[in-house]
Amino acid sequence: MRDSLVRENATALYRQIADRLREEIAVGRFEPSGRLPSESEIGIRFTVSRVTVRLALDRLEAEGLIERRKGKGTFTAGKRVRHPLDRLRSFHESLRLQGLNASMRHLSAGMTATPPDLTGQFGPNCLEVRRLHLVDGEPVALGRSLLSAELASVDWAAAGEKPIYAILREVTGQPVVGADVEVKAEAAGAAVAESLGGAAGMPVLVMIRRSFFADGACADHAVFHVRPERYSFVLSHRWEG
Repeated sequence: MRDSLVRENATALYRQIADRLREEIAVGRFEPSGRLPSESEIGIRFTVSRVTVRLALDRLEAEGLIERRKGKGTFTAGKRVRHPLDRLRSFHESLRLQGLNASMRHLSAGMTATPPDLTGQFGPNCLEVRRLHLVDGEPVALGRSLLSAELASVDWAAAGEKPIYAILREVTGQPVVGADVEVKAEAAGAAVAESLGGAAGMPVLVMIRRSFFADGACADHAVFHVRPERYSFVLSHRWEG
């Protein structure tokens, strides 16, 4: 859809574009993802050159309304994905429930030696499943789950975007009833950074989640490495008494 500008107006074209985009940001047109159209898309919309578009975006950036990320696009400033820690949901489900254009990519599934602190739960070997979580086609989190060996019978590539919690219930007949969660920050190693589209040493948030069944047995030991630019972990409390 093309929008017209008043070309004989004394106000420069880039200022008119900036004004139009500013109004649209204010009313939430680019939510929930917060991502603006590309420079070329804006240029086509207003029938102007990319130089004019860049001047408009420069103005909005100077006002603190947008932020540009090299190779990622332009986003409304301060728009962040919120992950509630007080609700038991899969990572992918949490993204989808916010109305985001979320997708999940299967990376690998295979048996591996169980870490010493989990051998009491999973035995000497367990299943490792790796999935990449994306919003608007861009990586936001790399998930690595350790599961009981009985989950090796699942065709993980065919499972697509089905949450691990749902797969656990199908295979074991037991629902996941709770989880212990730890969140910290660290510098990403080369493999994690490459999966997330960044460079080794980039800062990432790390969520370690141990999910369990009603009998206390470990259902899933998951580690998520998360890009922090637009992601927030949120914990809500309600006072009683």
